[in-house]
Amino acid sequence: MHDAAFAAAGIDARYELLELEPGEVEPAVNEARGPAWLGLQVTAPYKRLVAGLCDEVEADAAMIGAVNSVARSADGRLVGFNTDAPGFLAGVELAMGRPLAEADVVVAGAGGAAHAVVFACLNGGARRVTIGNRTVTSAIELARRFAAVGSGSIVAMGLDDPAFSAALRSADLAVNATTVGMLEPGMTIDVDRLPAGATVFDLVYVPPETPLLRAARARGLRDANGSEMLIAQATIAFERWTGVGGMGDVMRAAVTPLLTDSTARA
Repeated sequence: MHDAAFAAAGIDARYELLELEPGEVEPAVNEARGPAWLGLQVTAPYKRLVAGLCDEVEADAAMIGAVNSVARSADGRLVGFNTDAPGFLAGVELAMGRPLAEADVVVAGAGGAAHAVVFACLNGGARRVTIGNRTVTSAIELARRFAAVGSGSIVAMGLDDPAFSAALRSADLAVNATTVGMLEPGMTIDVDRLPAGATVFDLVYVPPETPLLRAARARGLRDANGSEMLIAQATIAFERWTGVGGMGDVMRAAVTPLLTDSTARA
C-alpha cells in the first residue's frame, strides 16, 4: 500500500519490513532518527515498548496505551501516535452509513484492538458501549480506563453473561475485536439477537468473510470487515510522514489483491 502511494505521489521512498528480536527494537528506533527516515510503524508486541522510546507520545496514543506509528520531525525527534482508533472510526462509519454519535455499541474483546475500538467509540460520541470478554477482569479494566472519555456510558461483563446478549438487542453496532474467525473458529456475537438496522463490524480481514460476517449477511444486516480500517490507518500514517493526503484509492487498489491471495494460500 505504502509503496504504491509513494510511487503515485512521486516520492523517492520505500516501505520496508523489519522482523526484530526484543533487544533489536531500541537500536532500530534510534536509527529512524536519521534524515533518511520518514517514520515507522509497529506491531504487537512492541507497541508499548516503542512508546517509551519516542521523544513525544500524542495524547490519544497515551490514552489507548499503544503507539503503532511514529513520525520523524525535521530535527530528528520521534513522535508516537496511534492510527488504530481513527482508522476504526473511518471504517466503521463508512460501514454504518452514519456517524457513531449517539450509537449503542457492543464490543467483543478486551485486548489491544478493543482498547482502540472502545476509545474511538466513546470519543466519537457513542451513547453506550458494552464490552464482553472471556476474562471479565480484562473487560472491567478496559471500562475503567476509558470511563472518562466522551459523555457516553460504558459497562463490562463476560461474553456469556445474559446481559451481553440483552445488550445486543438494542445495539446499533456490534464489533468483533478478537481473533475469533481468524485464528480460531466460531463467533463472538449472536447476530440473531441484533435489531434489523444494526451493523456488524469484524476487525478481521483475512479471511475477508468470517463466519460472523456470513451470519450477518444471511440476516440482511449491514456488515464490513477490517480492510477499510487497514486502508484508513495506512492513509493516516502516510499523510503524517509525507504531507500528502488522498491516497486511499491507490492503497485500496494495491492491497485488495494481496488480501485475496493471502486468503487463497491460507
